[in-house]
Amino acid sequence: MDDLCEANGTFAINLLKMLGEKDNSRNVFFSPLSISSVLAMVFMGAKGNTAAQMSQALCLNKGGDVHQGFQSLLKEVNKAGTQCVLRMANRLFGEKTCDFLPAFKESCQKFYQAELEELSFAEDTEECRKHINDWVTKKTEGKISEILGAGTVSPLTKLVLVNGVYFKGRWNEQFDRKHTRGMRFKVNQEKKTVQMMFKQAKFKMGYVDEVHTQVLELPYEGEELSMVILLPDDDTELPVPSHTNPPEHTATRRISQMIPT
Repeated sequence: MDDLCEANGTFAINLLKMLGEKDNSRNVFFSPLSISSVLAMVFMGAKGNTAAQMSQALCLNKGGDVHQGFQSLLKEVNKAGTQCVLRMANRLFGEKTCDFLPAFKESCQKFYQAELEELSFAEDTEECRKHINDWVTKKTEGKISEILGAGTVSPLTKLVLVNGVYFKGRWNEQFDRKHTRGMRFKVNQEKKTVQMMFKQAKFKMGYVDEVHTQVLELPYEGEELSMVILLPDDDTELPVPSHTNPPEHTATRRISQMIPT
C-alpha cells in the first residue's frame, strides 16, 4: 500500500498545482483521495490508451495491485471503533439504457465498497440530480445538501461518479472558547482581523528548510488522526516546489499556536 499512498500524494500535489494555475492566491479546498478513488473505479474498466492515460494522470506507474491497495486503504479509512468518526462513501450512478458489465459492477463493490445504481438521466434529468444530492446529503449527515447544481447533468449523461466524506472529531487537547479572540491574519498582502482559537501546550513540530515552513501536528482525540498545519515564514511566498519531504523529528519545546476558526 506504500506505493499507492505515494501515488496519491503525488497526484494531490499535481492537482493542487493545476487548480492554482490561474490564480495561486485564492483558497483551494479539495479531497485528493476522494478524486483518486472514484477515478480508479473508472480506470478499472478502462483499456488501451485510455487506461494508459488514466494511469499516468493518477501517478499509478509503479505497478502492483492498485485496486487491492484501494480496498485496503478504504477499509482503513472507514474502520469502526475509533474515537473520531471518518466515513468515505463511493457510488456510481449510470444511465439505465447503458450495458454495464456485471463483472465491473461486482469489482466496484468488492474493491471500492461502491454500488452502481442505474437511473434514467434521459427521461428525468432533474429527478436524477435530486436523487444523487439526497444520497450525498444522507452520507454527509446533512453537511452537503447539493453536490450537483442545476444544469450539471443532462439527458446525455451516462455516468456520474460520487464520493462523500464525513468527519467529526474532537481535539486531543481541547481549545477553550473563552480564549478565542480577534487577531490580525495575513491574506496575500493585506491583514484582516479574524477570530482565532488559542492554546498553549506541547505538540509535535518540525521545520522544512527547503521551503522555510513550520510544520505542526494537532492530533484528534485518540491520536489516530491529526491535522497537519504548514506555516510559511513571514517573508516566504506560498508557491513552493512540488516535491518536499517534511522531517520526521519531534520538537518538545513549549509552543503557542494560533489557528483561524
